[in-house]
Amino acid sequence: MAFKRASGIILHPTSLPGPDGIGDLGPEAYRWVDFLAGSGCSLWQVLPLGPTGYGDSPYQCFSAFAGNPYLVSPTILLDEGLLTREDLADRPAFPVHMVDYGPVITWKLTLLERAFKHFEENQKSPLHKEFKTFQEENAAWLQDFALFMAIKEDLGSGSWEVWPLELRRRDPKALKAFIKKDAAAITIHMFRQFLFFRQWKALKAYANKKGISIIGDIPIFIAFDSADAWSHTELFLMDDEARPTVVAGVPPDYFSPTGQLWGNPLYRWDAHEKTGYAWWIERFKATLQLVDIIRLDHFRGFAGYWEIPAGMPTAEIGQWVQGPGAPFFEAILKALPGLPIIAEDLGEITVDVIALREKFGFPGMKIFQFAFDSTPDAPFLPHNYPQNCVAYTGTHDNDTSKGWYNNTADREKDFIRRYLARSGEDIAWDMIRAVWNSVAVMTLAPMQDLLSLDTSARMNFPGRASGNWSWRMWPEAMSDGLKMRLRETNYLYSRLPDAMKERREPAPKVLNYVPFNHPPLSKPD
Repeated sequence: MAFKRASGIILHPTSLPGPDGIGDLGPEAYRWVDFLAGSGCSLWQVLPLGPTGYGDSPYQCFSAFAGNPYLVSPTILLDEGLLTREDLADRPAFPVHMVDYGPVITWKLTLLERAFKHFEENQKSPLHKEFKTFQEENAAWLQDFALFMAIKEDLGSGSWEVWPLELRRRDPKALKAFIKKDAAAITIHMFRQFLFFRQWKALKAYANKKGISIIGDIPIFIAFDSADAWSHTELFLMDDEARPTVVAGVPPDYFSPTGQLWGNPLYRWDAHEKTGYAWWIERFKATLQLVDIIRLDHFRGFAGYWEIPAGMPTAEIGQWVQGPGAPFFEAILKALPGLPIIAEDLGEITVDVIALREKFGFPGMKIFQFAFDSTPDAPFLPHNYPQNCVAYTGTHDNDTSKGWYNNTADREKDFIRRYLARSGEDIAWDMIRAVWNSVAVMTLAPMQDLLSLDTSARMNFPGRASGNWSWRMWPEAMSDGLKMRLRETNYLYSRLPDAMKERREPAPKVLNYVPFNHPPLSKPD
C-alpha cells in the first residue's frame, strides 16, 4: 500500500485525561481527535489495545483479539443508561498525571459489574439484540476468551500453567462442567468486550471522519498467559503438559546488556503453514477492525528470531532460528490484498530482514535518538532517510527526547547541537522539526515530546518488569498554543492533509508559545 506524506502523534488511550484514574474512550478521547485534526496531523498511533495482565503491559495481553475493558468510558455508559449517577458517587480520588493500576482496575471492574446488572434488568433494551449479534460475529475467539478469563478468576487469577491438568488440556468434560457452573461469569466477560468494541468502533469512526488514520500494533508474539495460547497449544512449541519448551526475547542490545527475556511462547511455524496461516489471517482481520494501519512489532522475527530455552534467567543464552519469511507474507497478502503494514525493523537487523521488508515494499522505522553515537553517515539521521520509511523522534520504548538529551554524553550533545544548529534549549522541538523536514513519508513523535517533558514522563523501560505504562497527560496539555505550533510545523514541511491544503488556509501565527510544565510523576500525598 502506498502511503501519503503525513504526520502524527503516539499516545495510548490509557494516557488520556479523565476522572476515572485512566484514559478511556469517552469525551477526552474525542477531544484528543479534535486536537489532532486541528493540528494538521492525520495519524494517531496507539499501542496494542488488548486486556492487560501482569505488569500492565499492552504487549503482554490475555488475548490477541480482545479489547481492554479498563478503557470503557463510564461517561458513555451513563449517557446510555447503563450506569446511574449514584453508581459513580463512590469514585475514588485518583492521581491526575499517572495511572495507579491497582485501584483503577478495582474501580473499573466494579463499574462494569454495575453496568451489567442494569443491562440484565432492562431486557427490553435494544442493546440486548446488539449484544447477541456481537457474540455471533465474534464467536471464533470470544467464547474461548470469556471461558479462559472466567476460569482464571475462579482459580485466583494465576497463570493457566498452574491450573488443574484437565482444564489446562481443555478436557471437554471438565470444560462443560465449568461452563454449567459459571455461565454468568462467562457472559460478563463477553459483555465487557461488547462495551469495549462498541465504544472503540464509534471513536474510530469519528477519527476517520475527521481525517485521522489510526496506527495500531500487532506484536509478533503473544503472551503465554493468554486465551490464544491456551486454546491453540498445537500452534506453539510446548511440551505434553502445555508448557513452553523455548521462549522469545532478544539478545543483549542498545536497551539491555543482558538482552530482553520476554518469555512469550514461540510458534510451530510448520503447523501454521499447514493451515495456510489461518490463525494469522484472522488476527490481521480482527486488528483491521480496530485500526487503519498495522505496525508489525519485531518484524525481524519473521526473518529470524532469538530462541531462548525455557527457564533461563536472562536472554543471553539462546540461538537465532529462521522465521517463516516470504511465504508467510505471500499468504497474508493473498488473503488481504493491499494490507497497510509498517515494519518495526529495529534492533539487530541482518541482510535477510532488509530483503524481506523490501520484497514487499513495507516502510521501515527510523528513530532519531539512535543517530548520535555515530557519524554523519548514520542511517538514523534525517538526511539519510529513504522516502519509504516512518520516522520518529522516539517511541514508547525510548526516553523522552528531552530526557534522552539531558542524560546523554557530552560528546553526543555536542554532535546533536552541531547537527541541528541549535543550542539544545528546546531540544524536543528541534528534533521534531528535523524529522518532519525529512523525506520520510510518515513522521511521528510521542506526545511527551510535543510537551517537551523529561524522563519522569517516560512510558516504558524495556527489560523492567513493573512501573511502566503509567504516564498520563493533564487536560491542559491539549492547548490551542500547542495545536497551532504543531499545525505550523505541518504546514511548513508539507504534512498537512489534503483537505487542509485544498482549503488554502493561511499559515497560523505562533506567538509566545510556552512549553507545557508537567509535574513529576509521583503519587499524591
